[in-house]
Amino acid sequence: MIQGILSIAGKPGLYKLVNSGRGSLIVEQLGTGKRMPVSQRDRVISLADVAMYTEGDDVPLSAVLTSLKEVAGGEAVDAKALDEAGLRDFFAKVLPDFDRERVHLSDIRKLLSWYNLLIAAGVTDFADPEPQEAEESADAAGE
Repeated sequence: MIQGILSIAGKPGLYKLVNSGRGSLIVEQLGTGKRMPVSQRDRVISLADVAMYTEGDDVPLSAVLTSLKEVAGGEAVDAKALDEAGLRDFFAKVLPDFDRERVHLSDIRKLLSWYNLLIAAGVTDFADPEPQEAEESADAAGE
């Protein structure tokens, strides 16, 4: 599940939200486990809020990562190993109706990088929790 996994502008890698305080977040870098504070000034994006452009409706990143896992099997292809045409061909297997004008090559490279970081950190379930399951968890926590 990618809920609680963050990308921070200007900082490499992905981060797991550990705690939030007044005016800052405490995050842990995936892979290294190094913790650090992140201020309100930093641009923080939750992977659960990211979507990819398609010819129809935008597709949530969780669905794209799940499809990538089915296509790649384990670790994804190294984005640096393929040329532009190779990357676009590979991504067309993952998301056949992606918008070729609005999804840039850098977006595909970042997606593959994020996927590999998540797999290396042991995050292999990308699906968002079902609303009913989330409600049951909230009810159980409140008792």
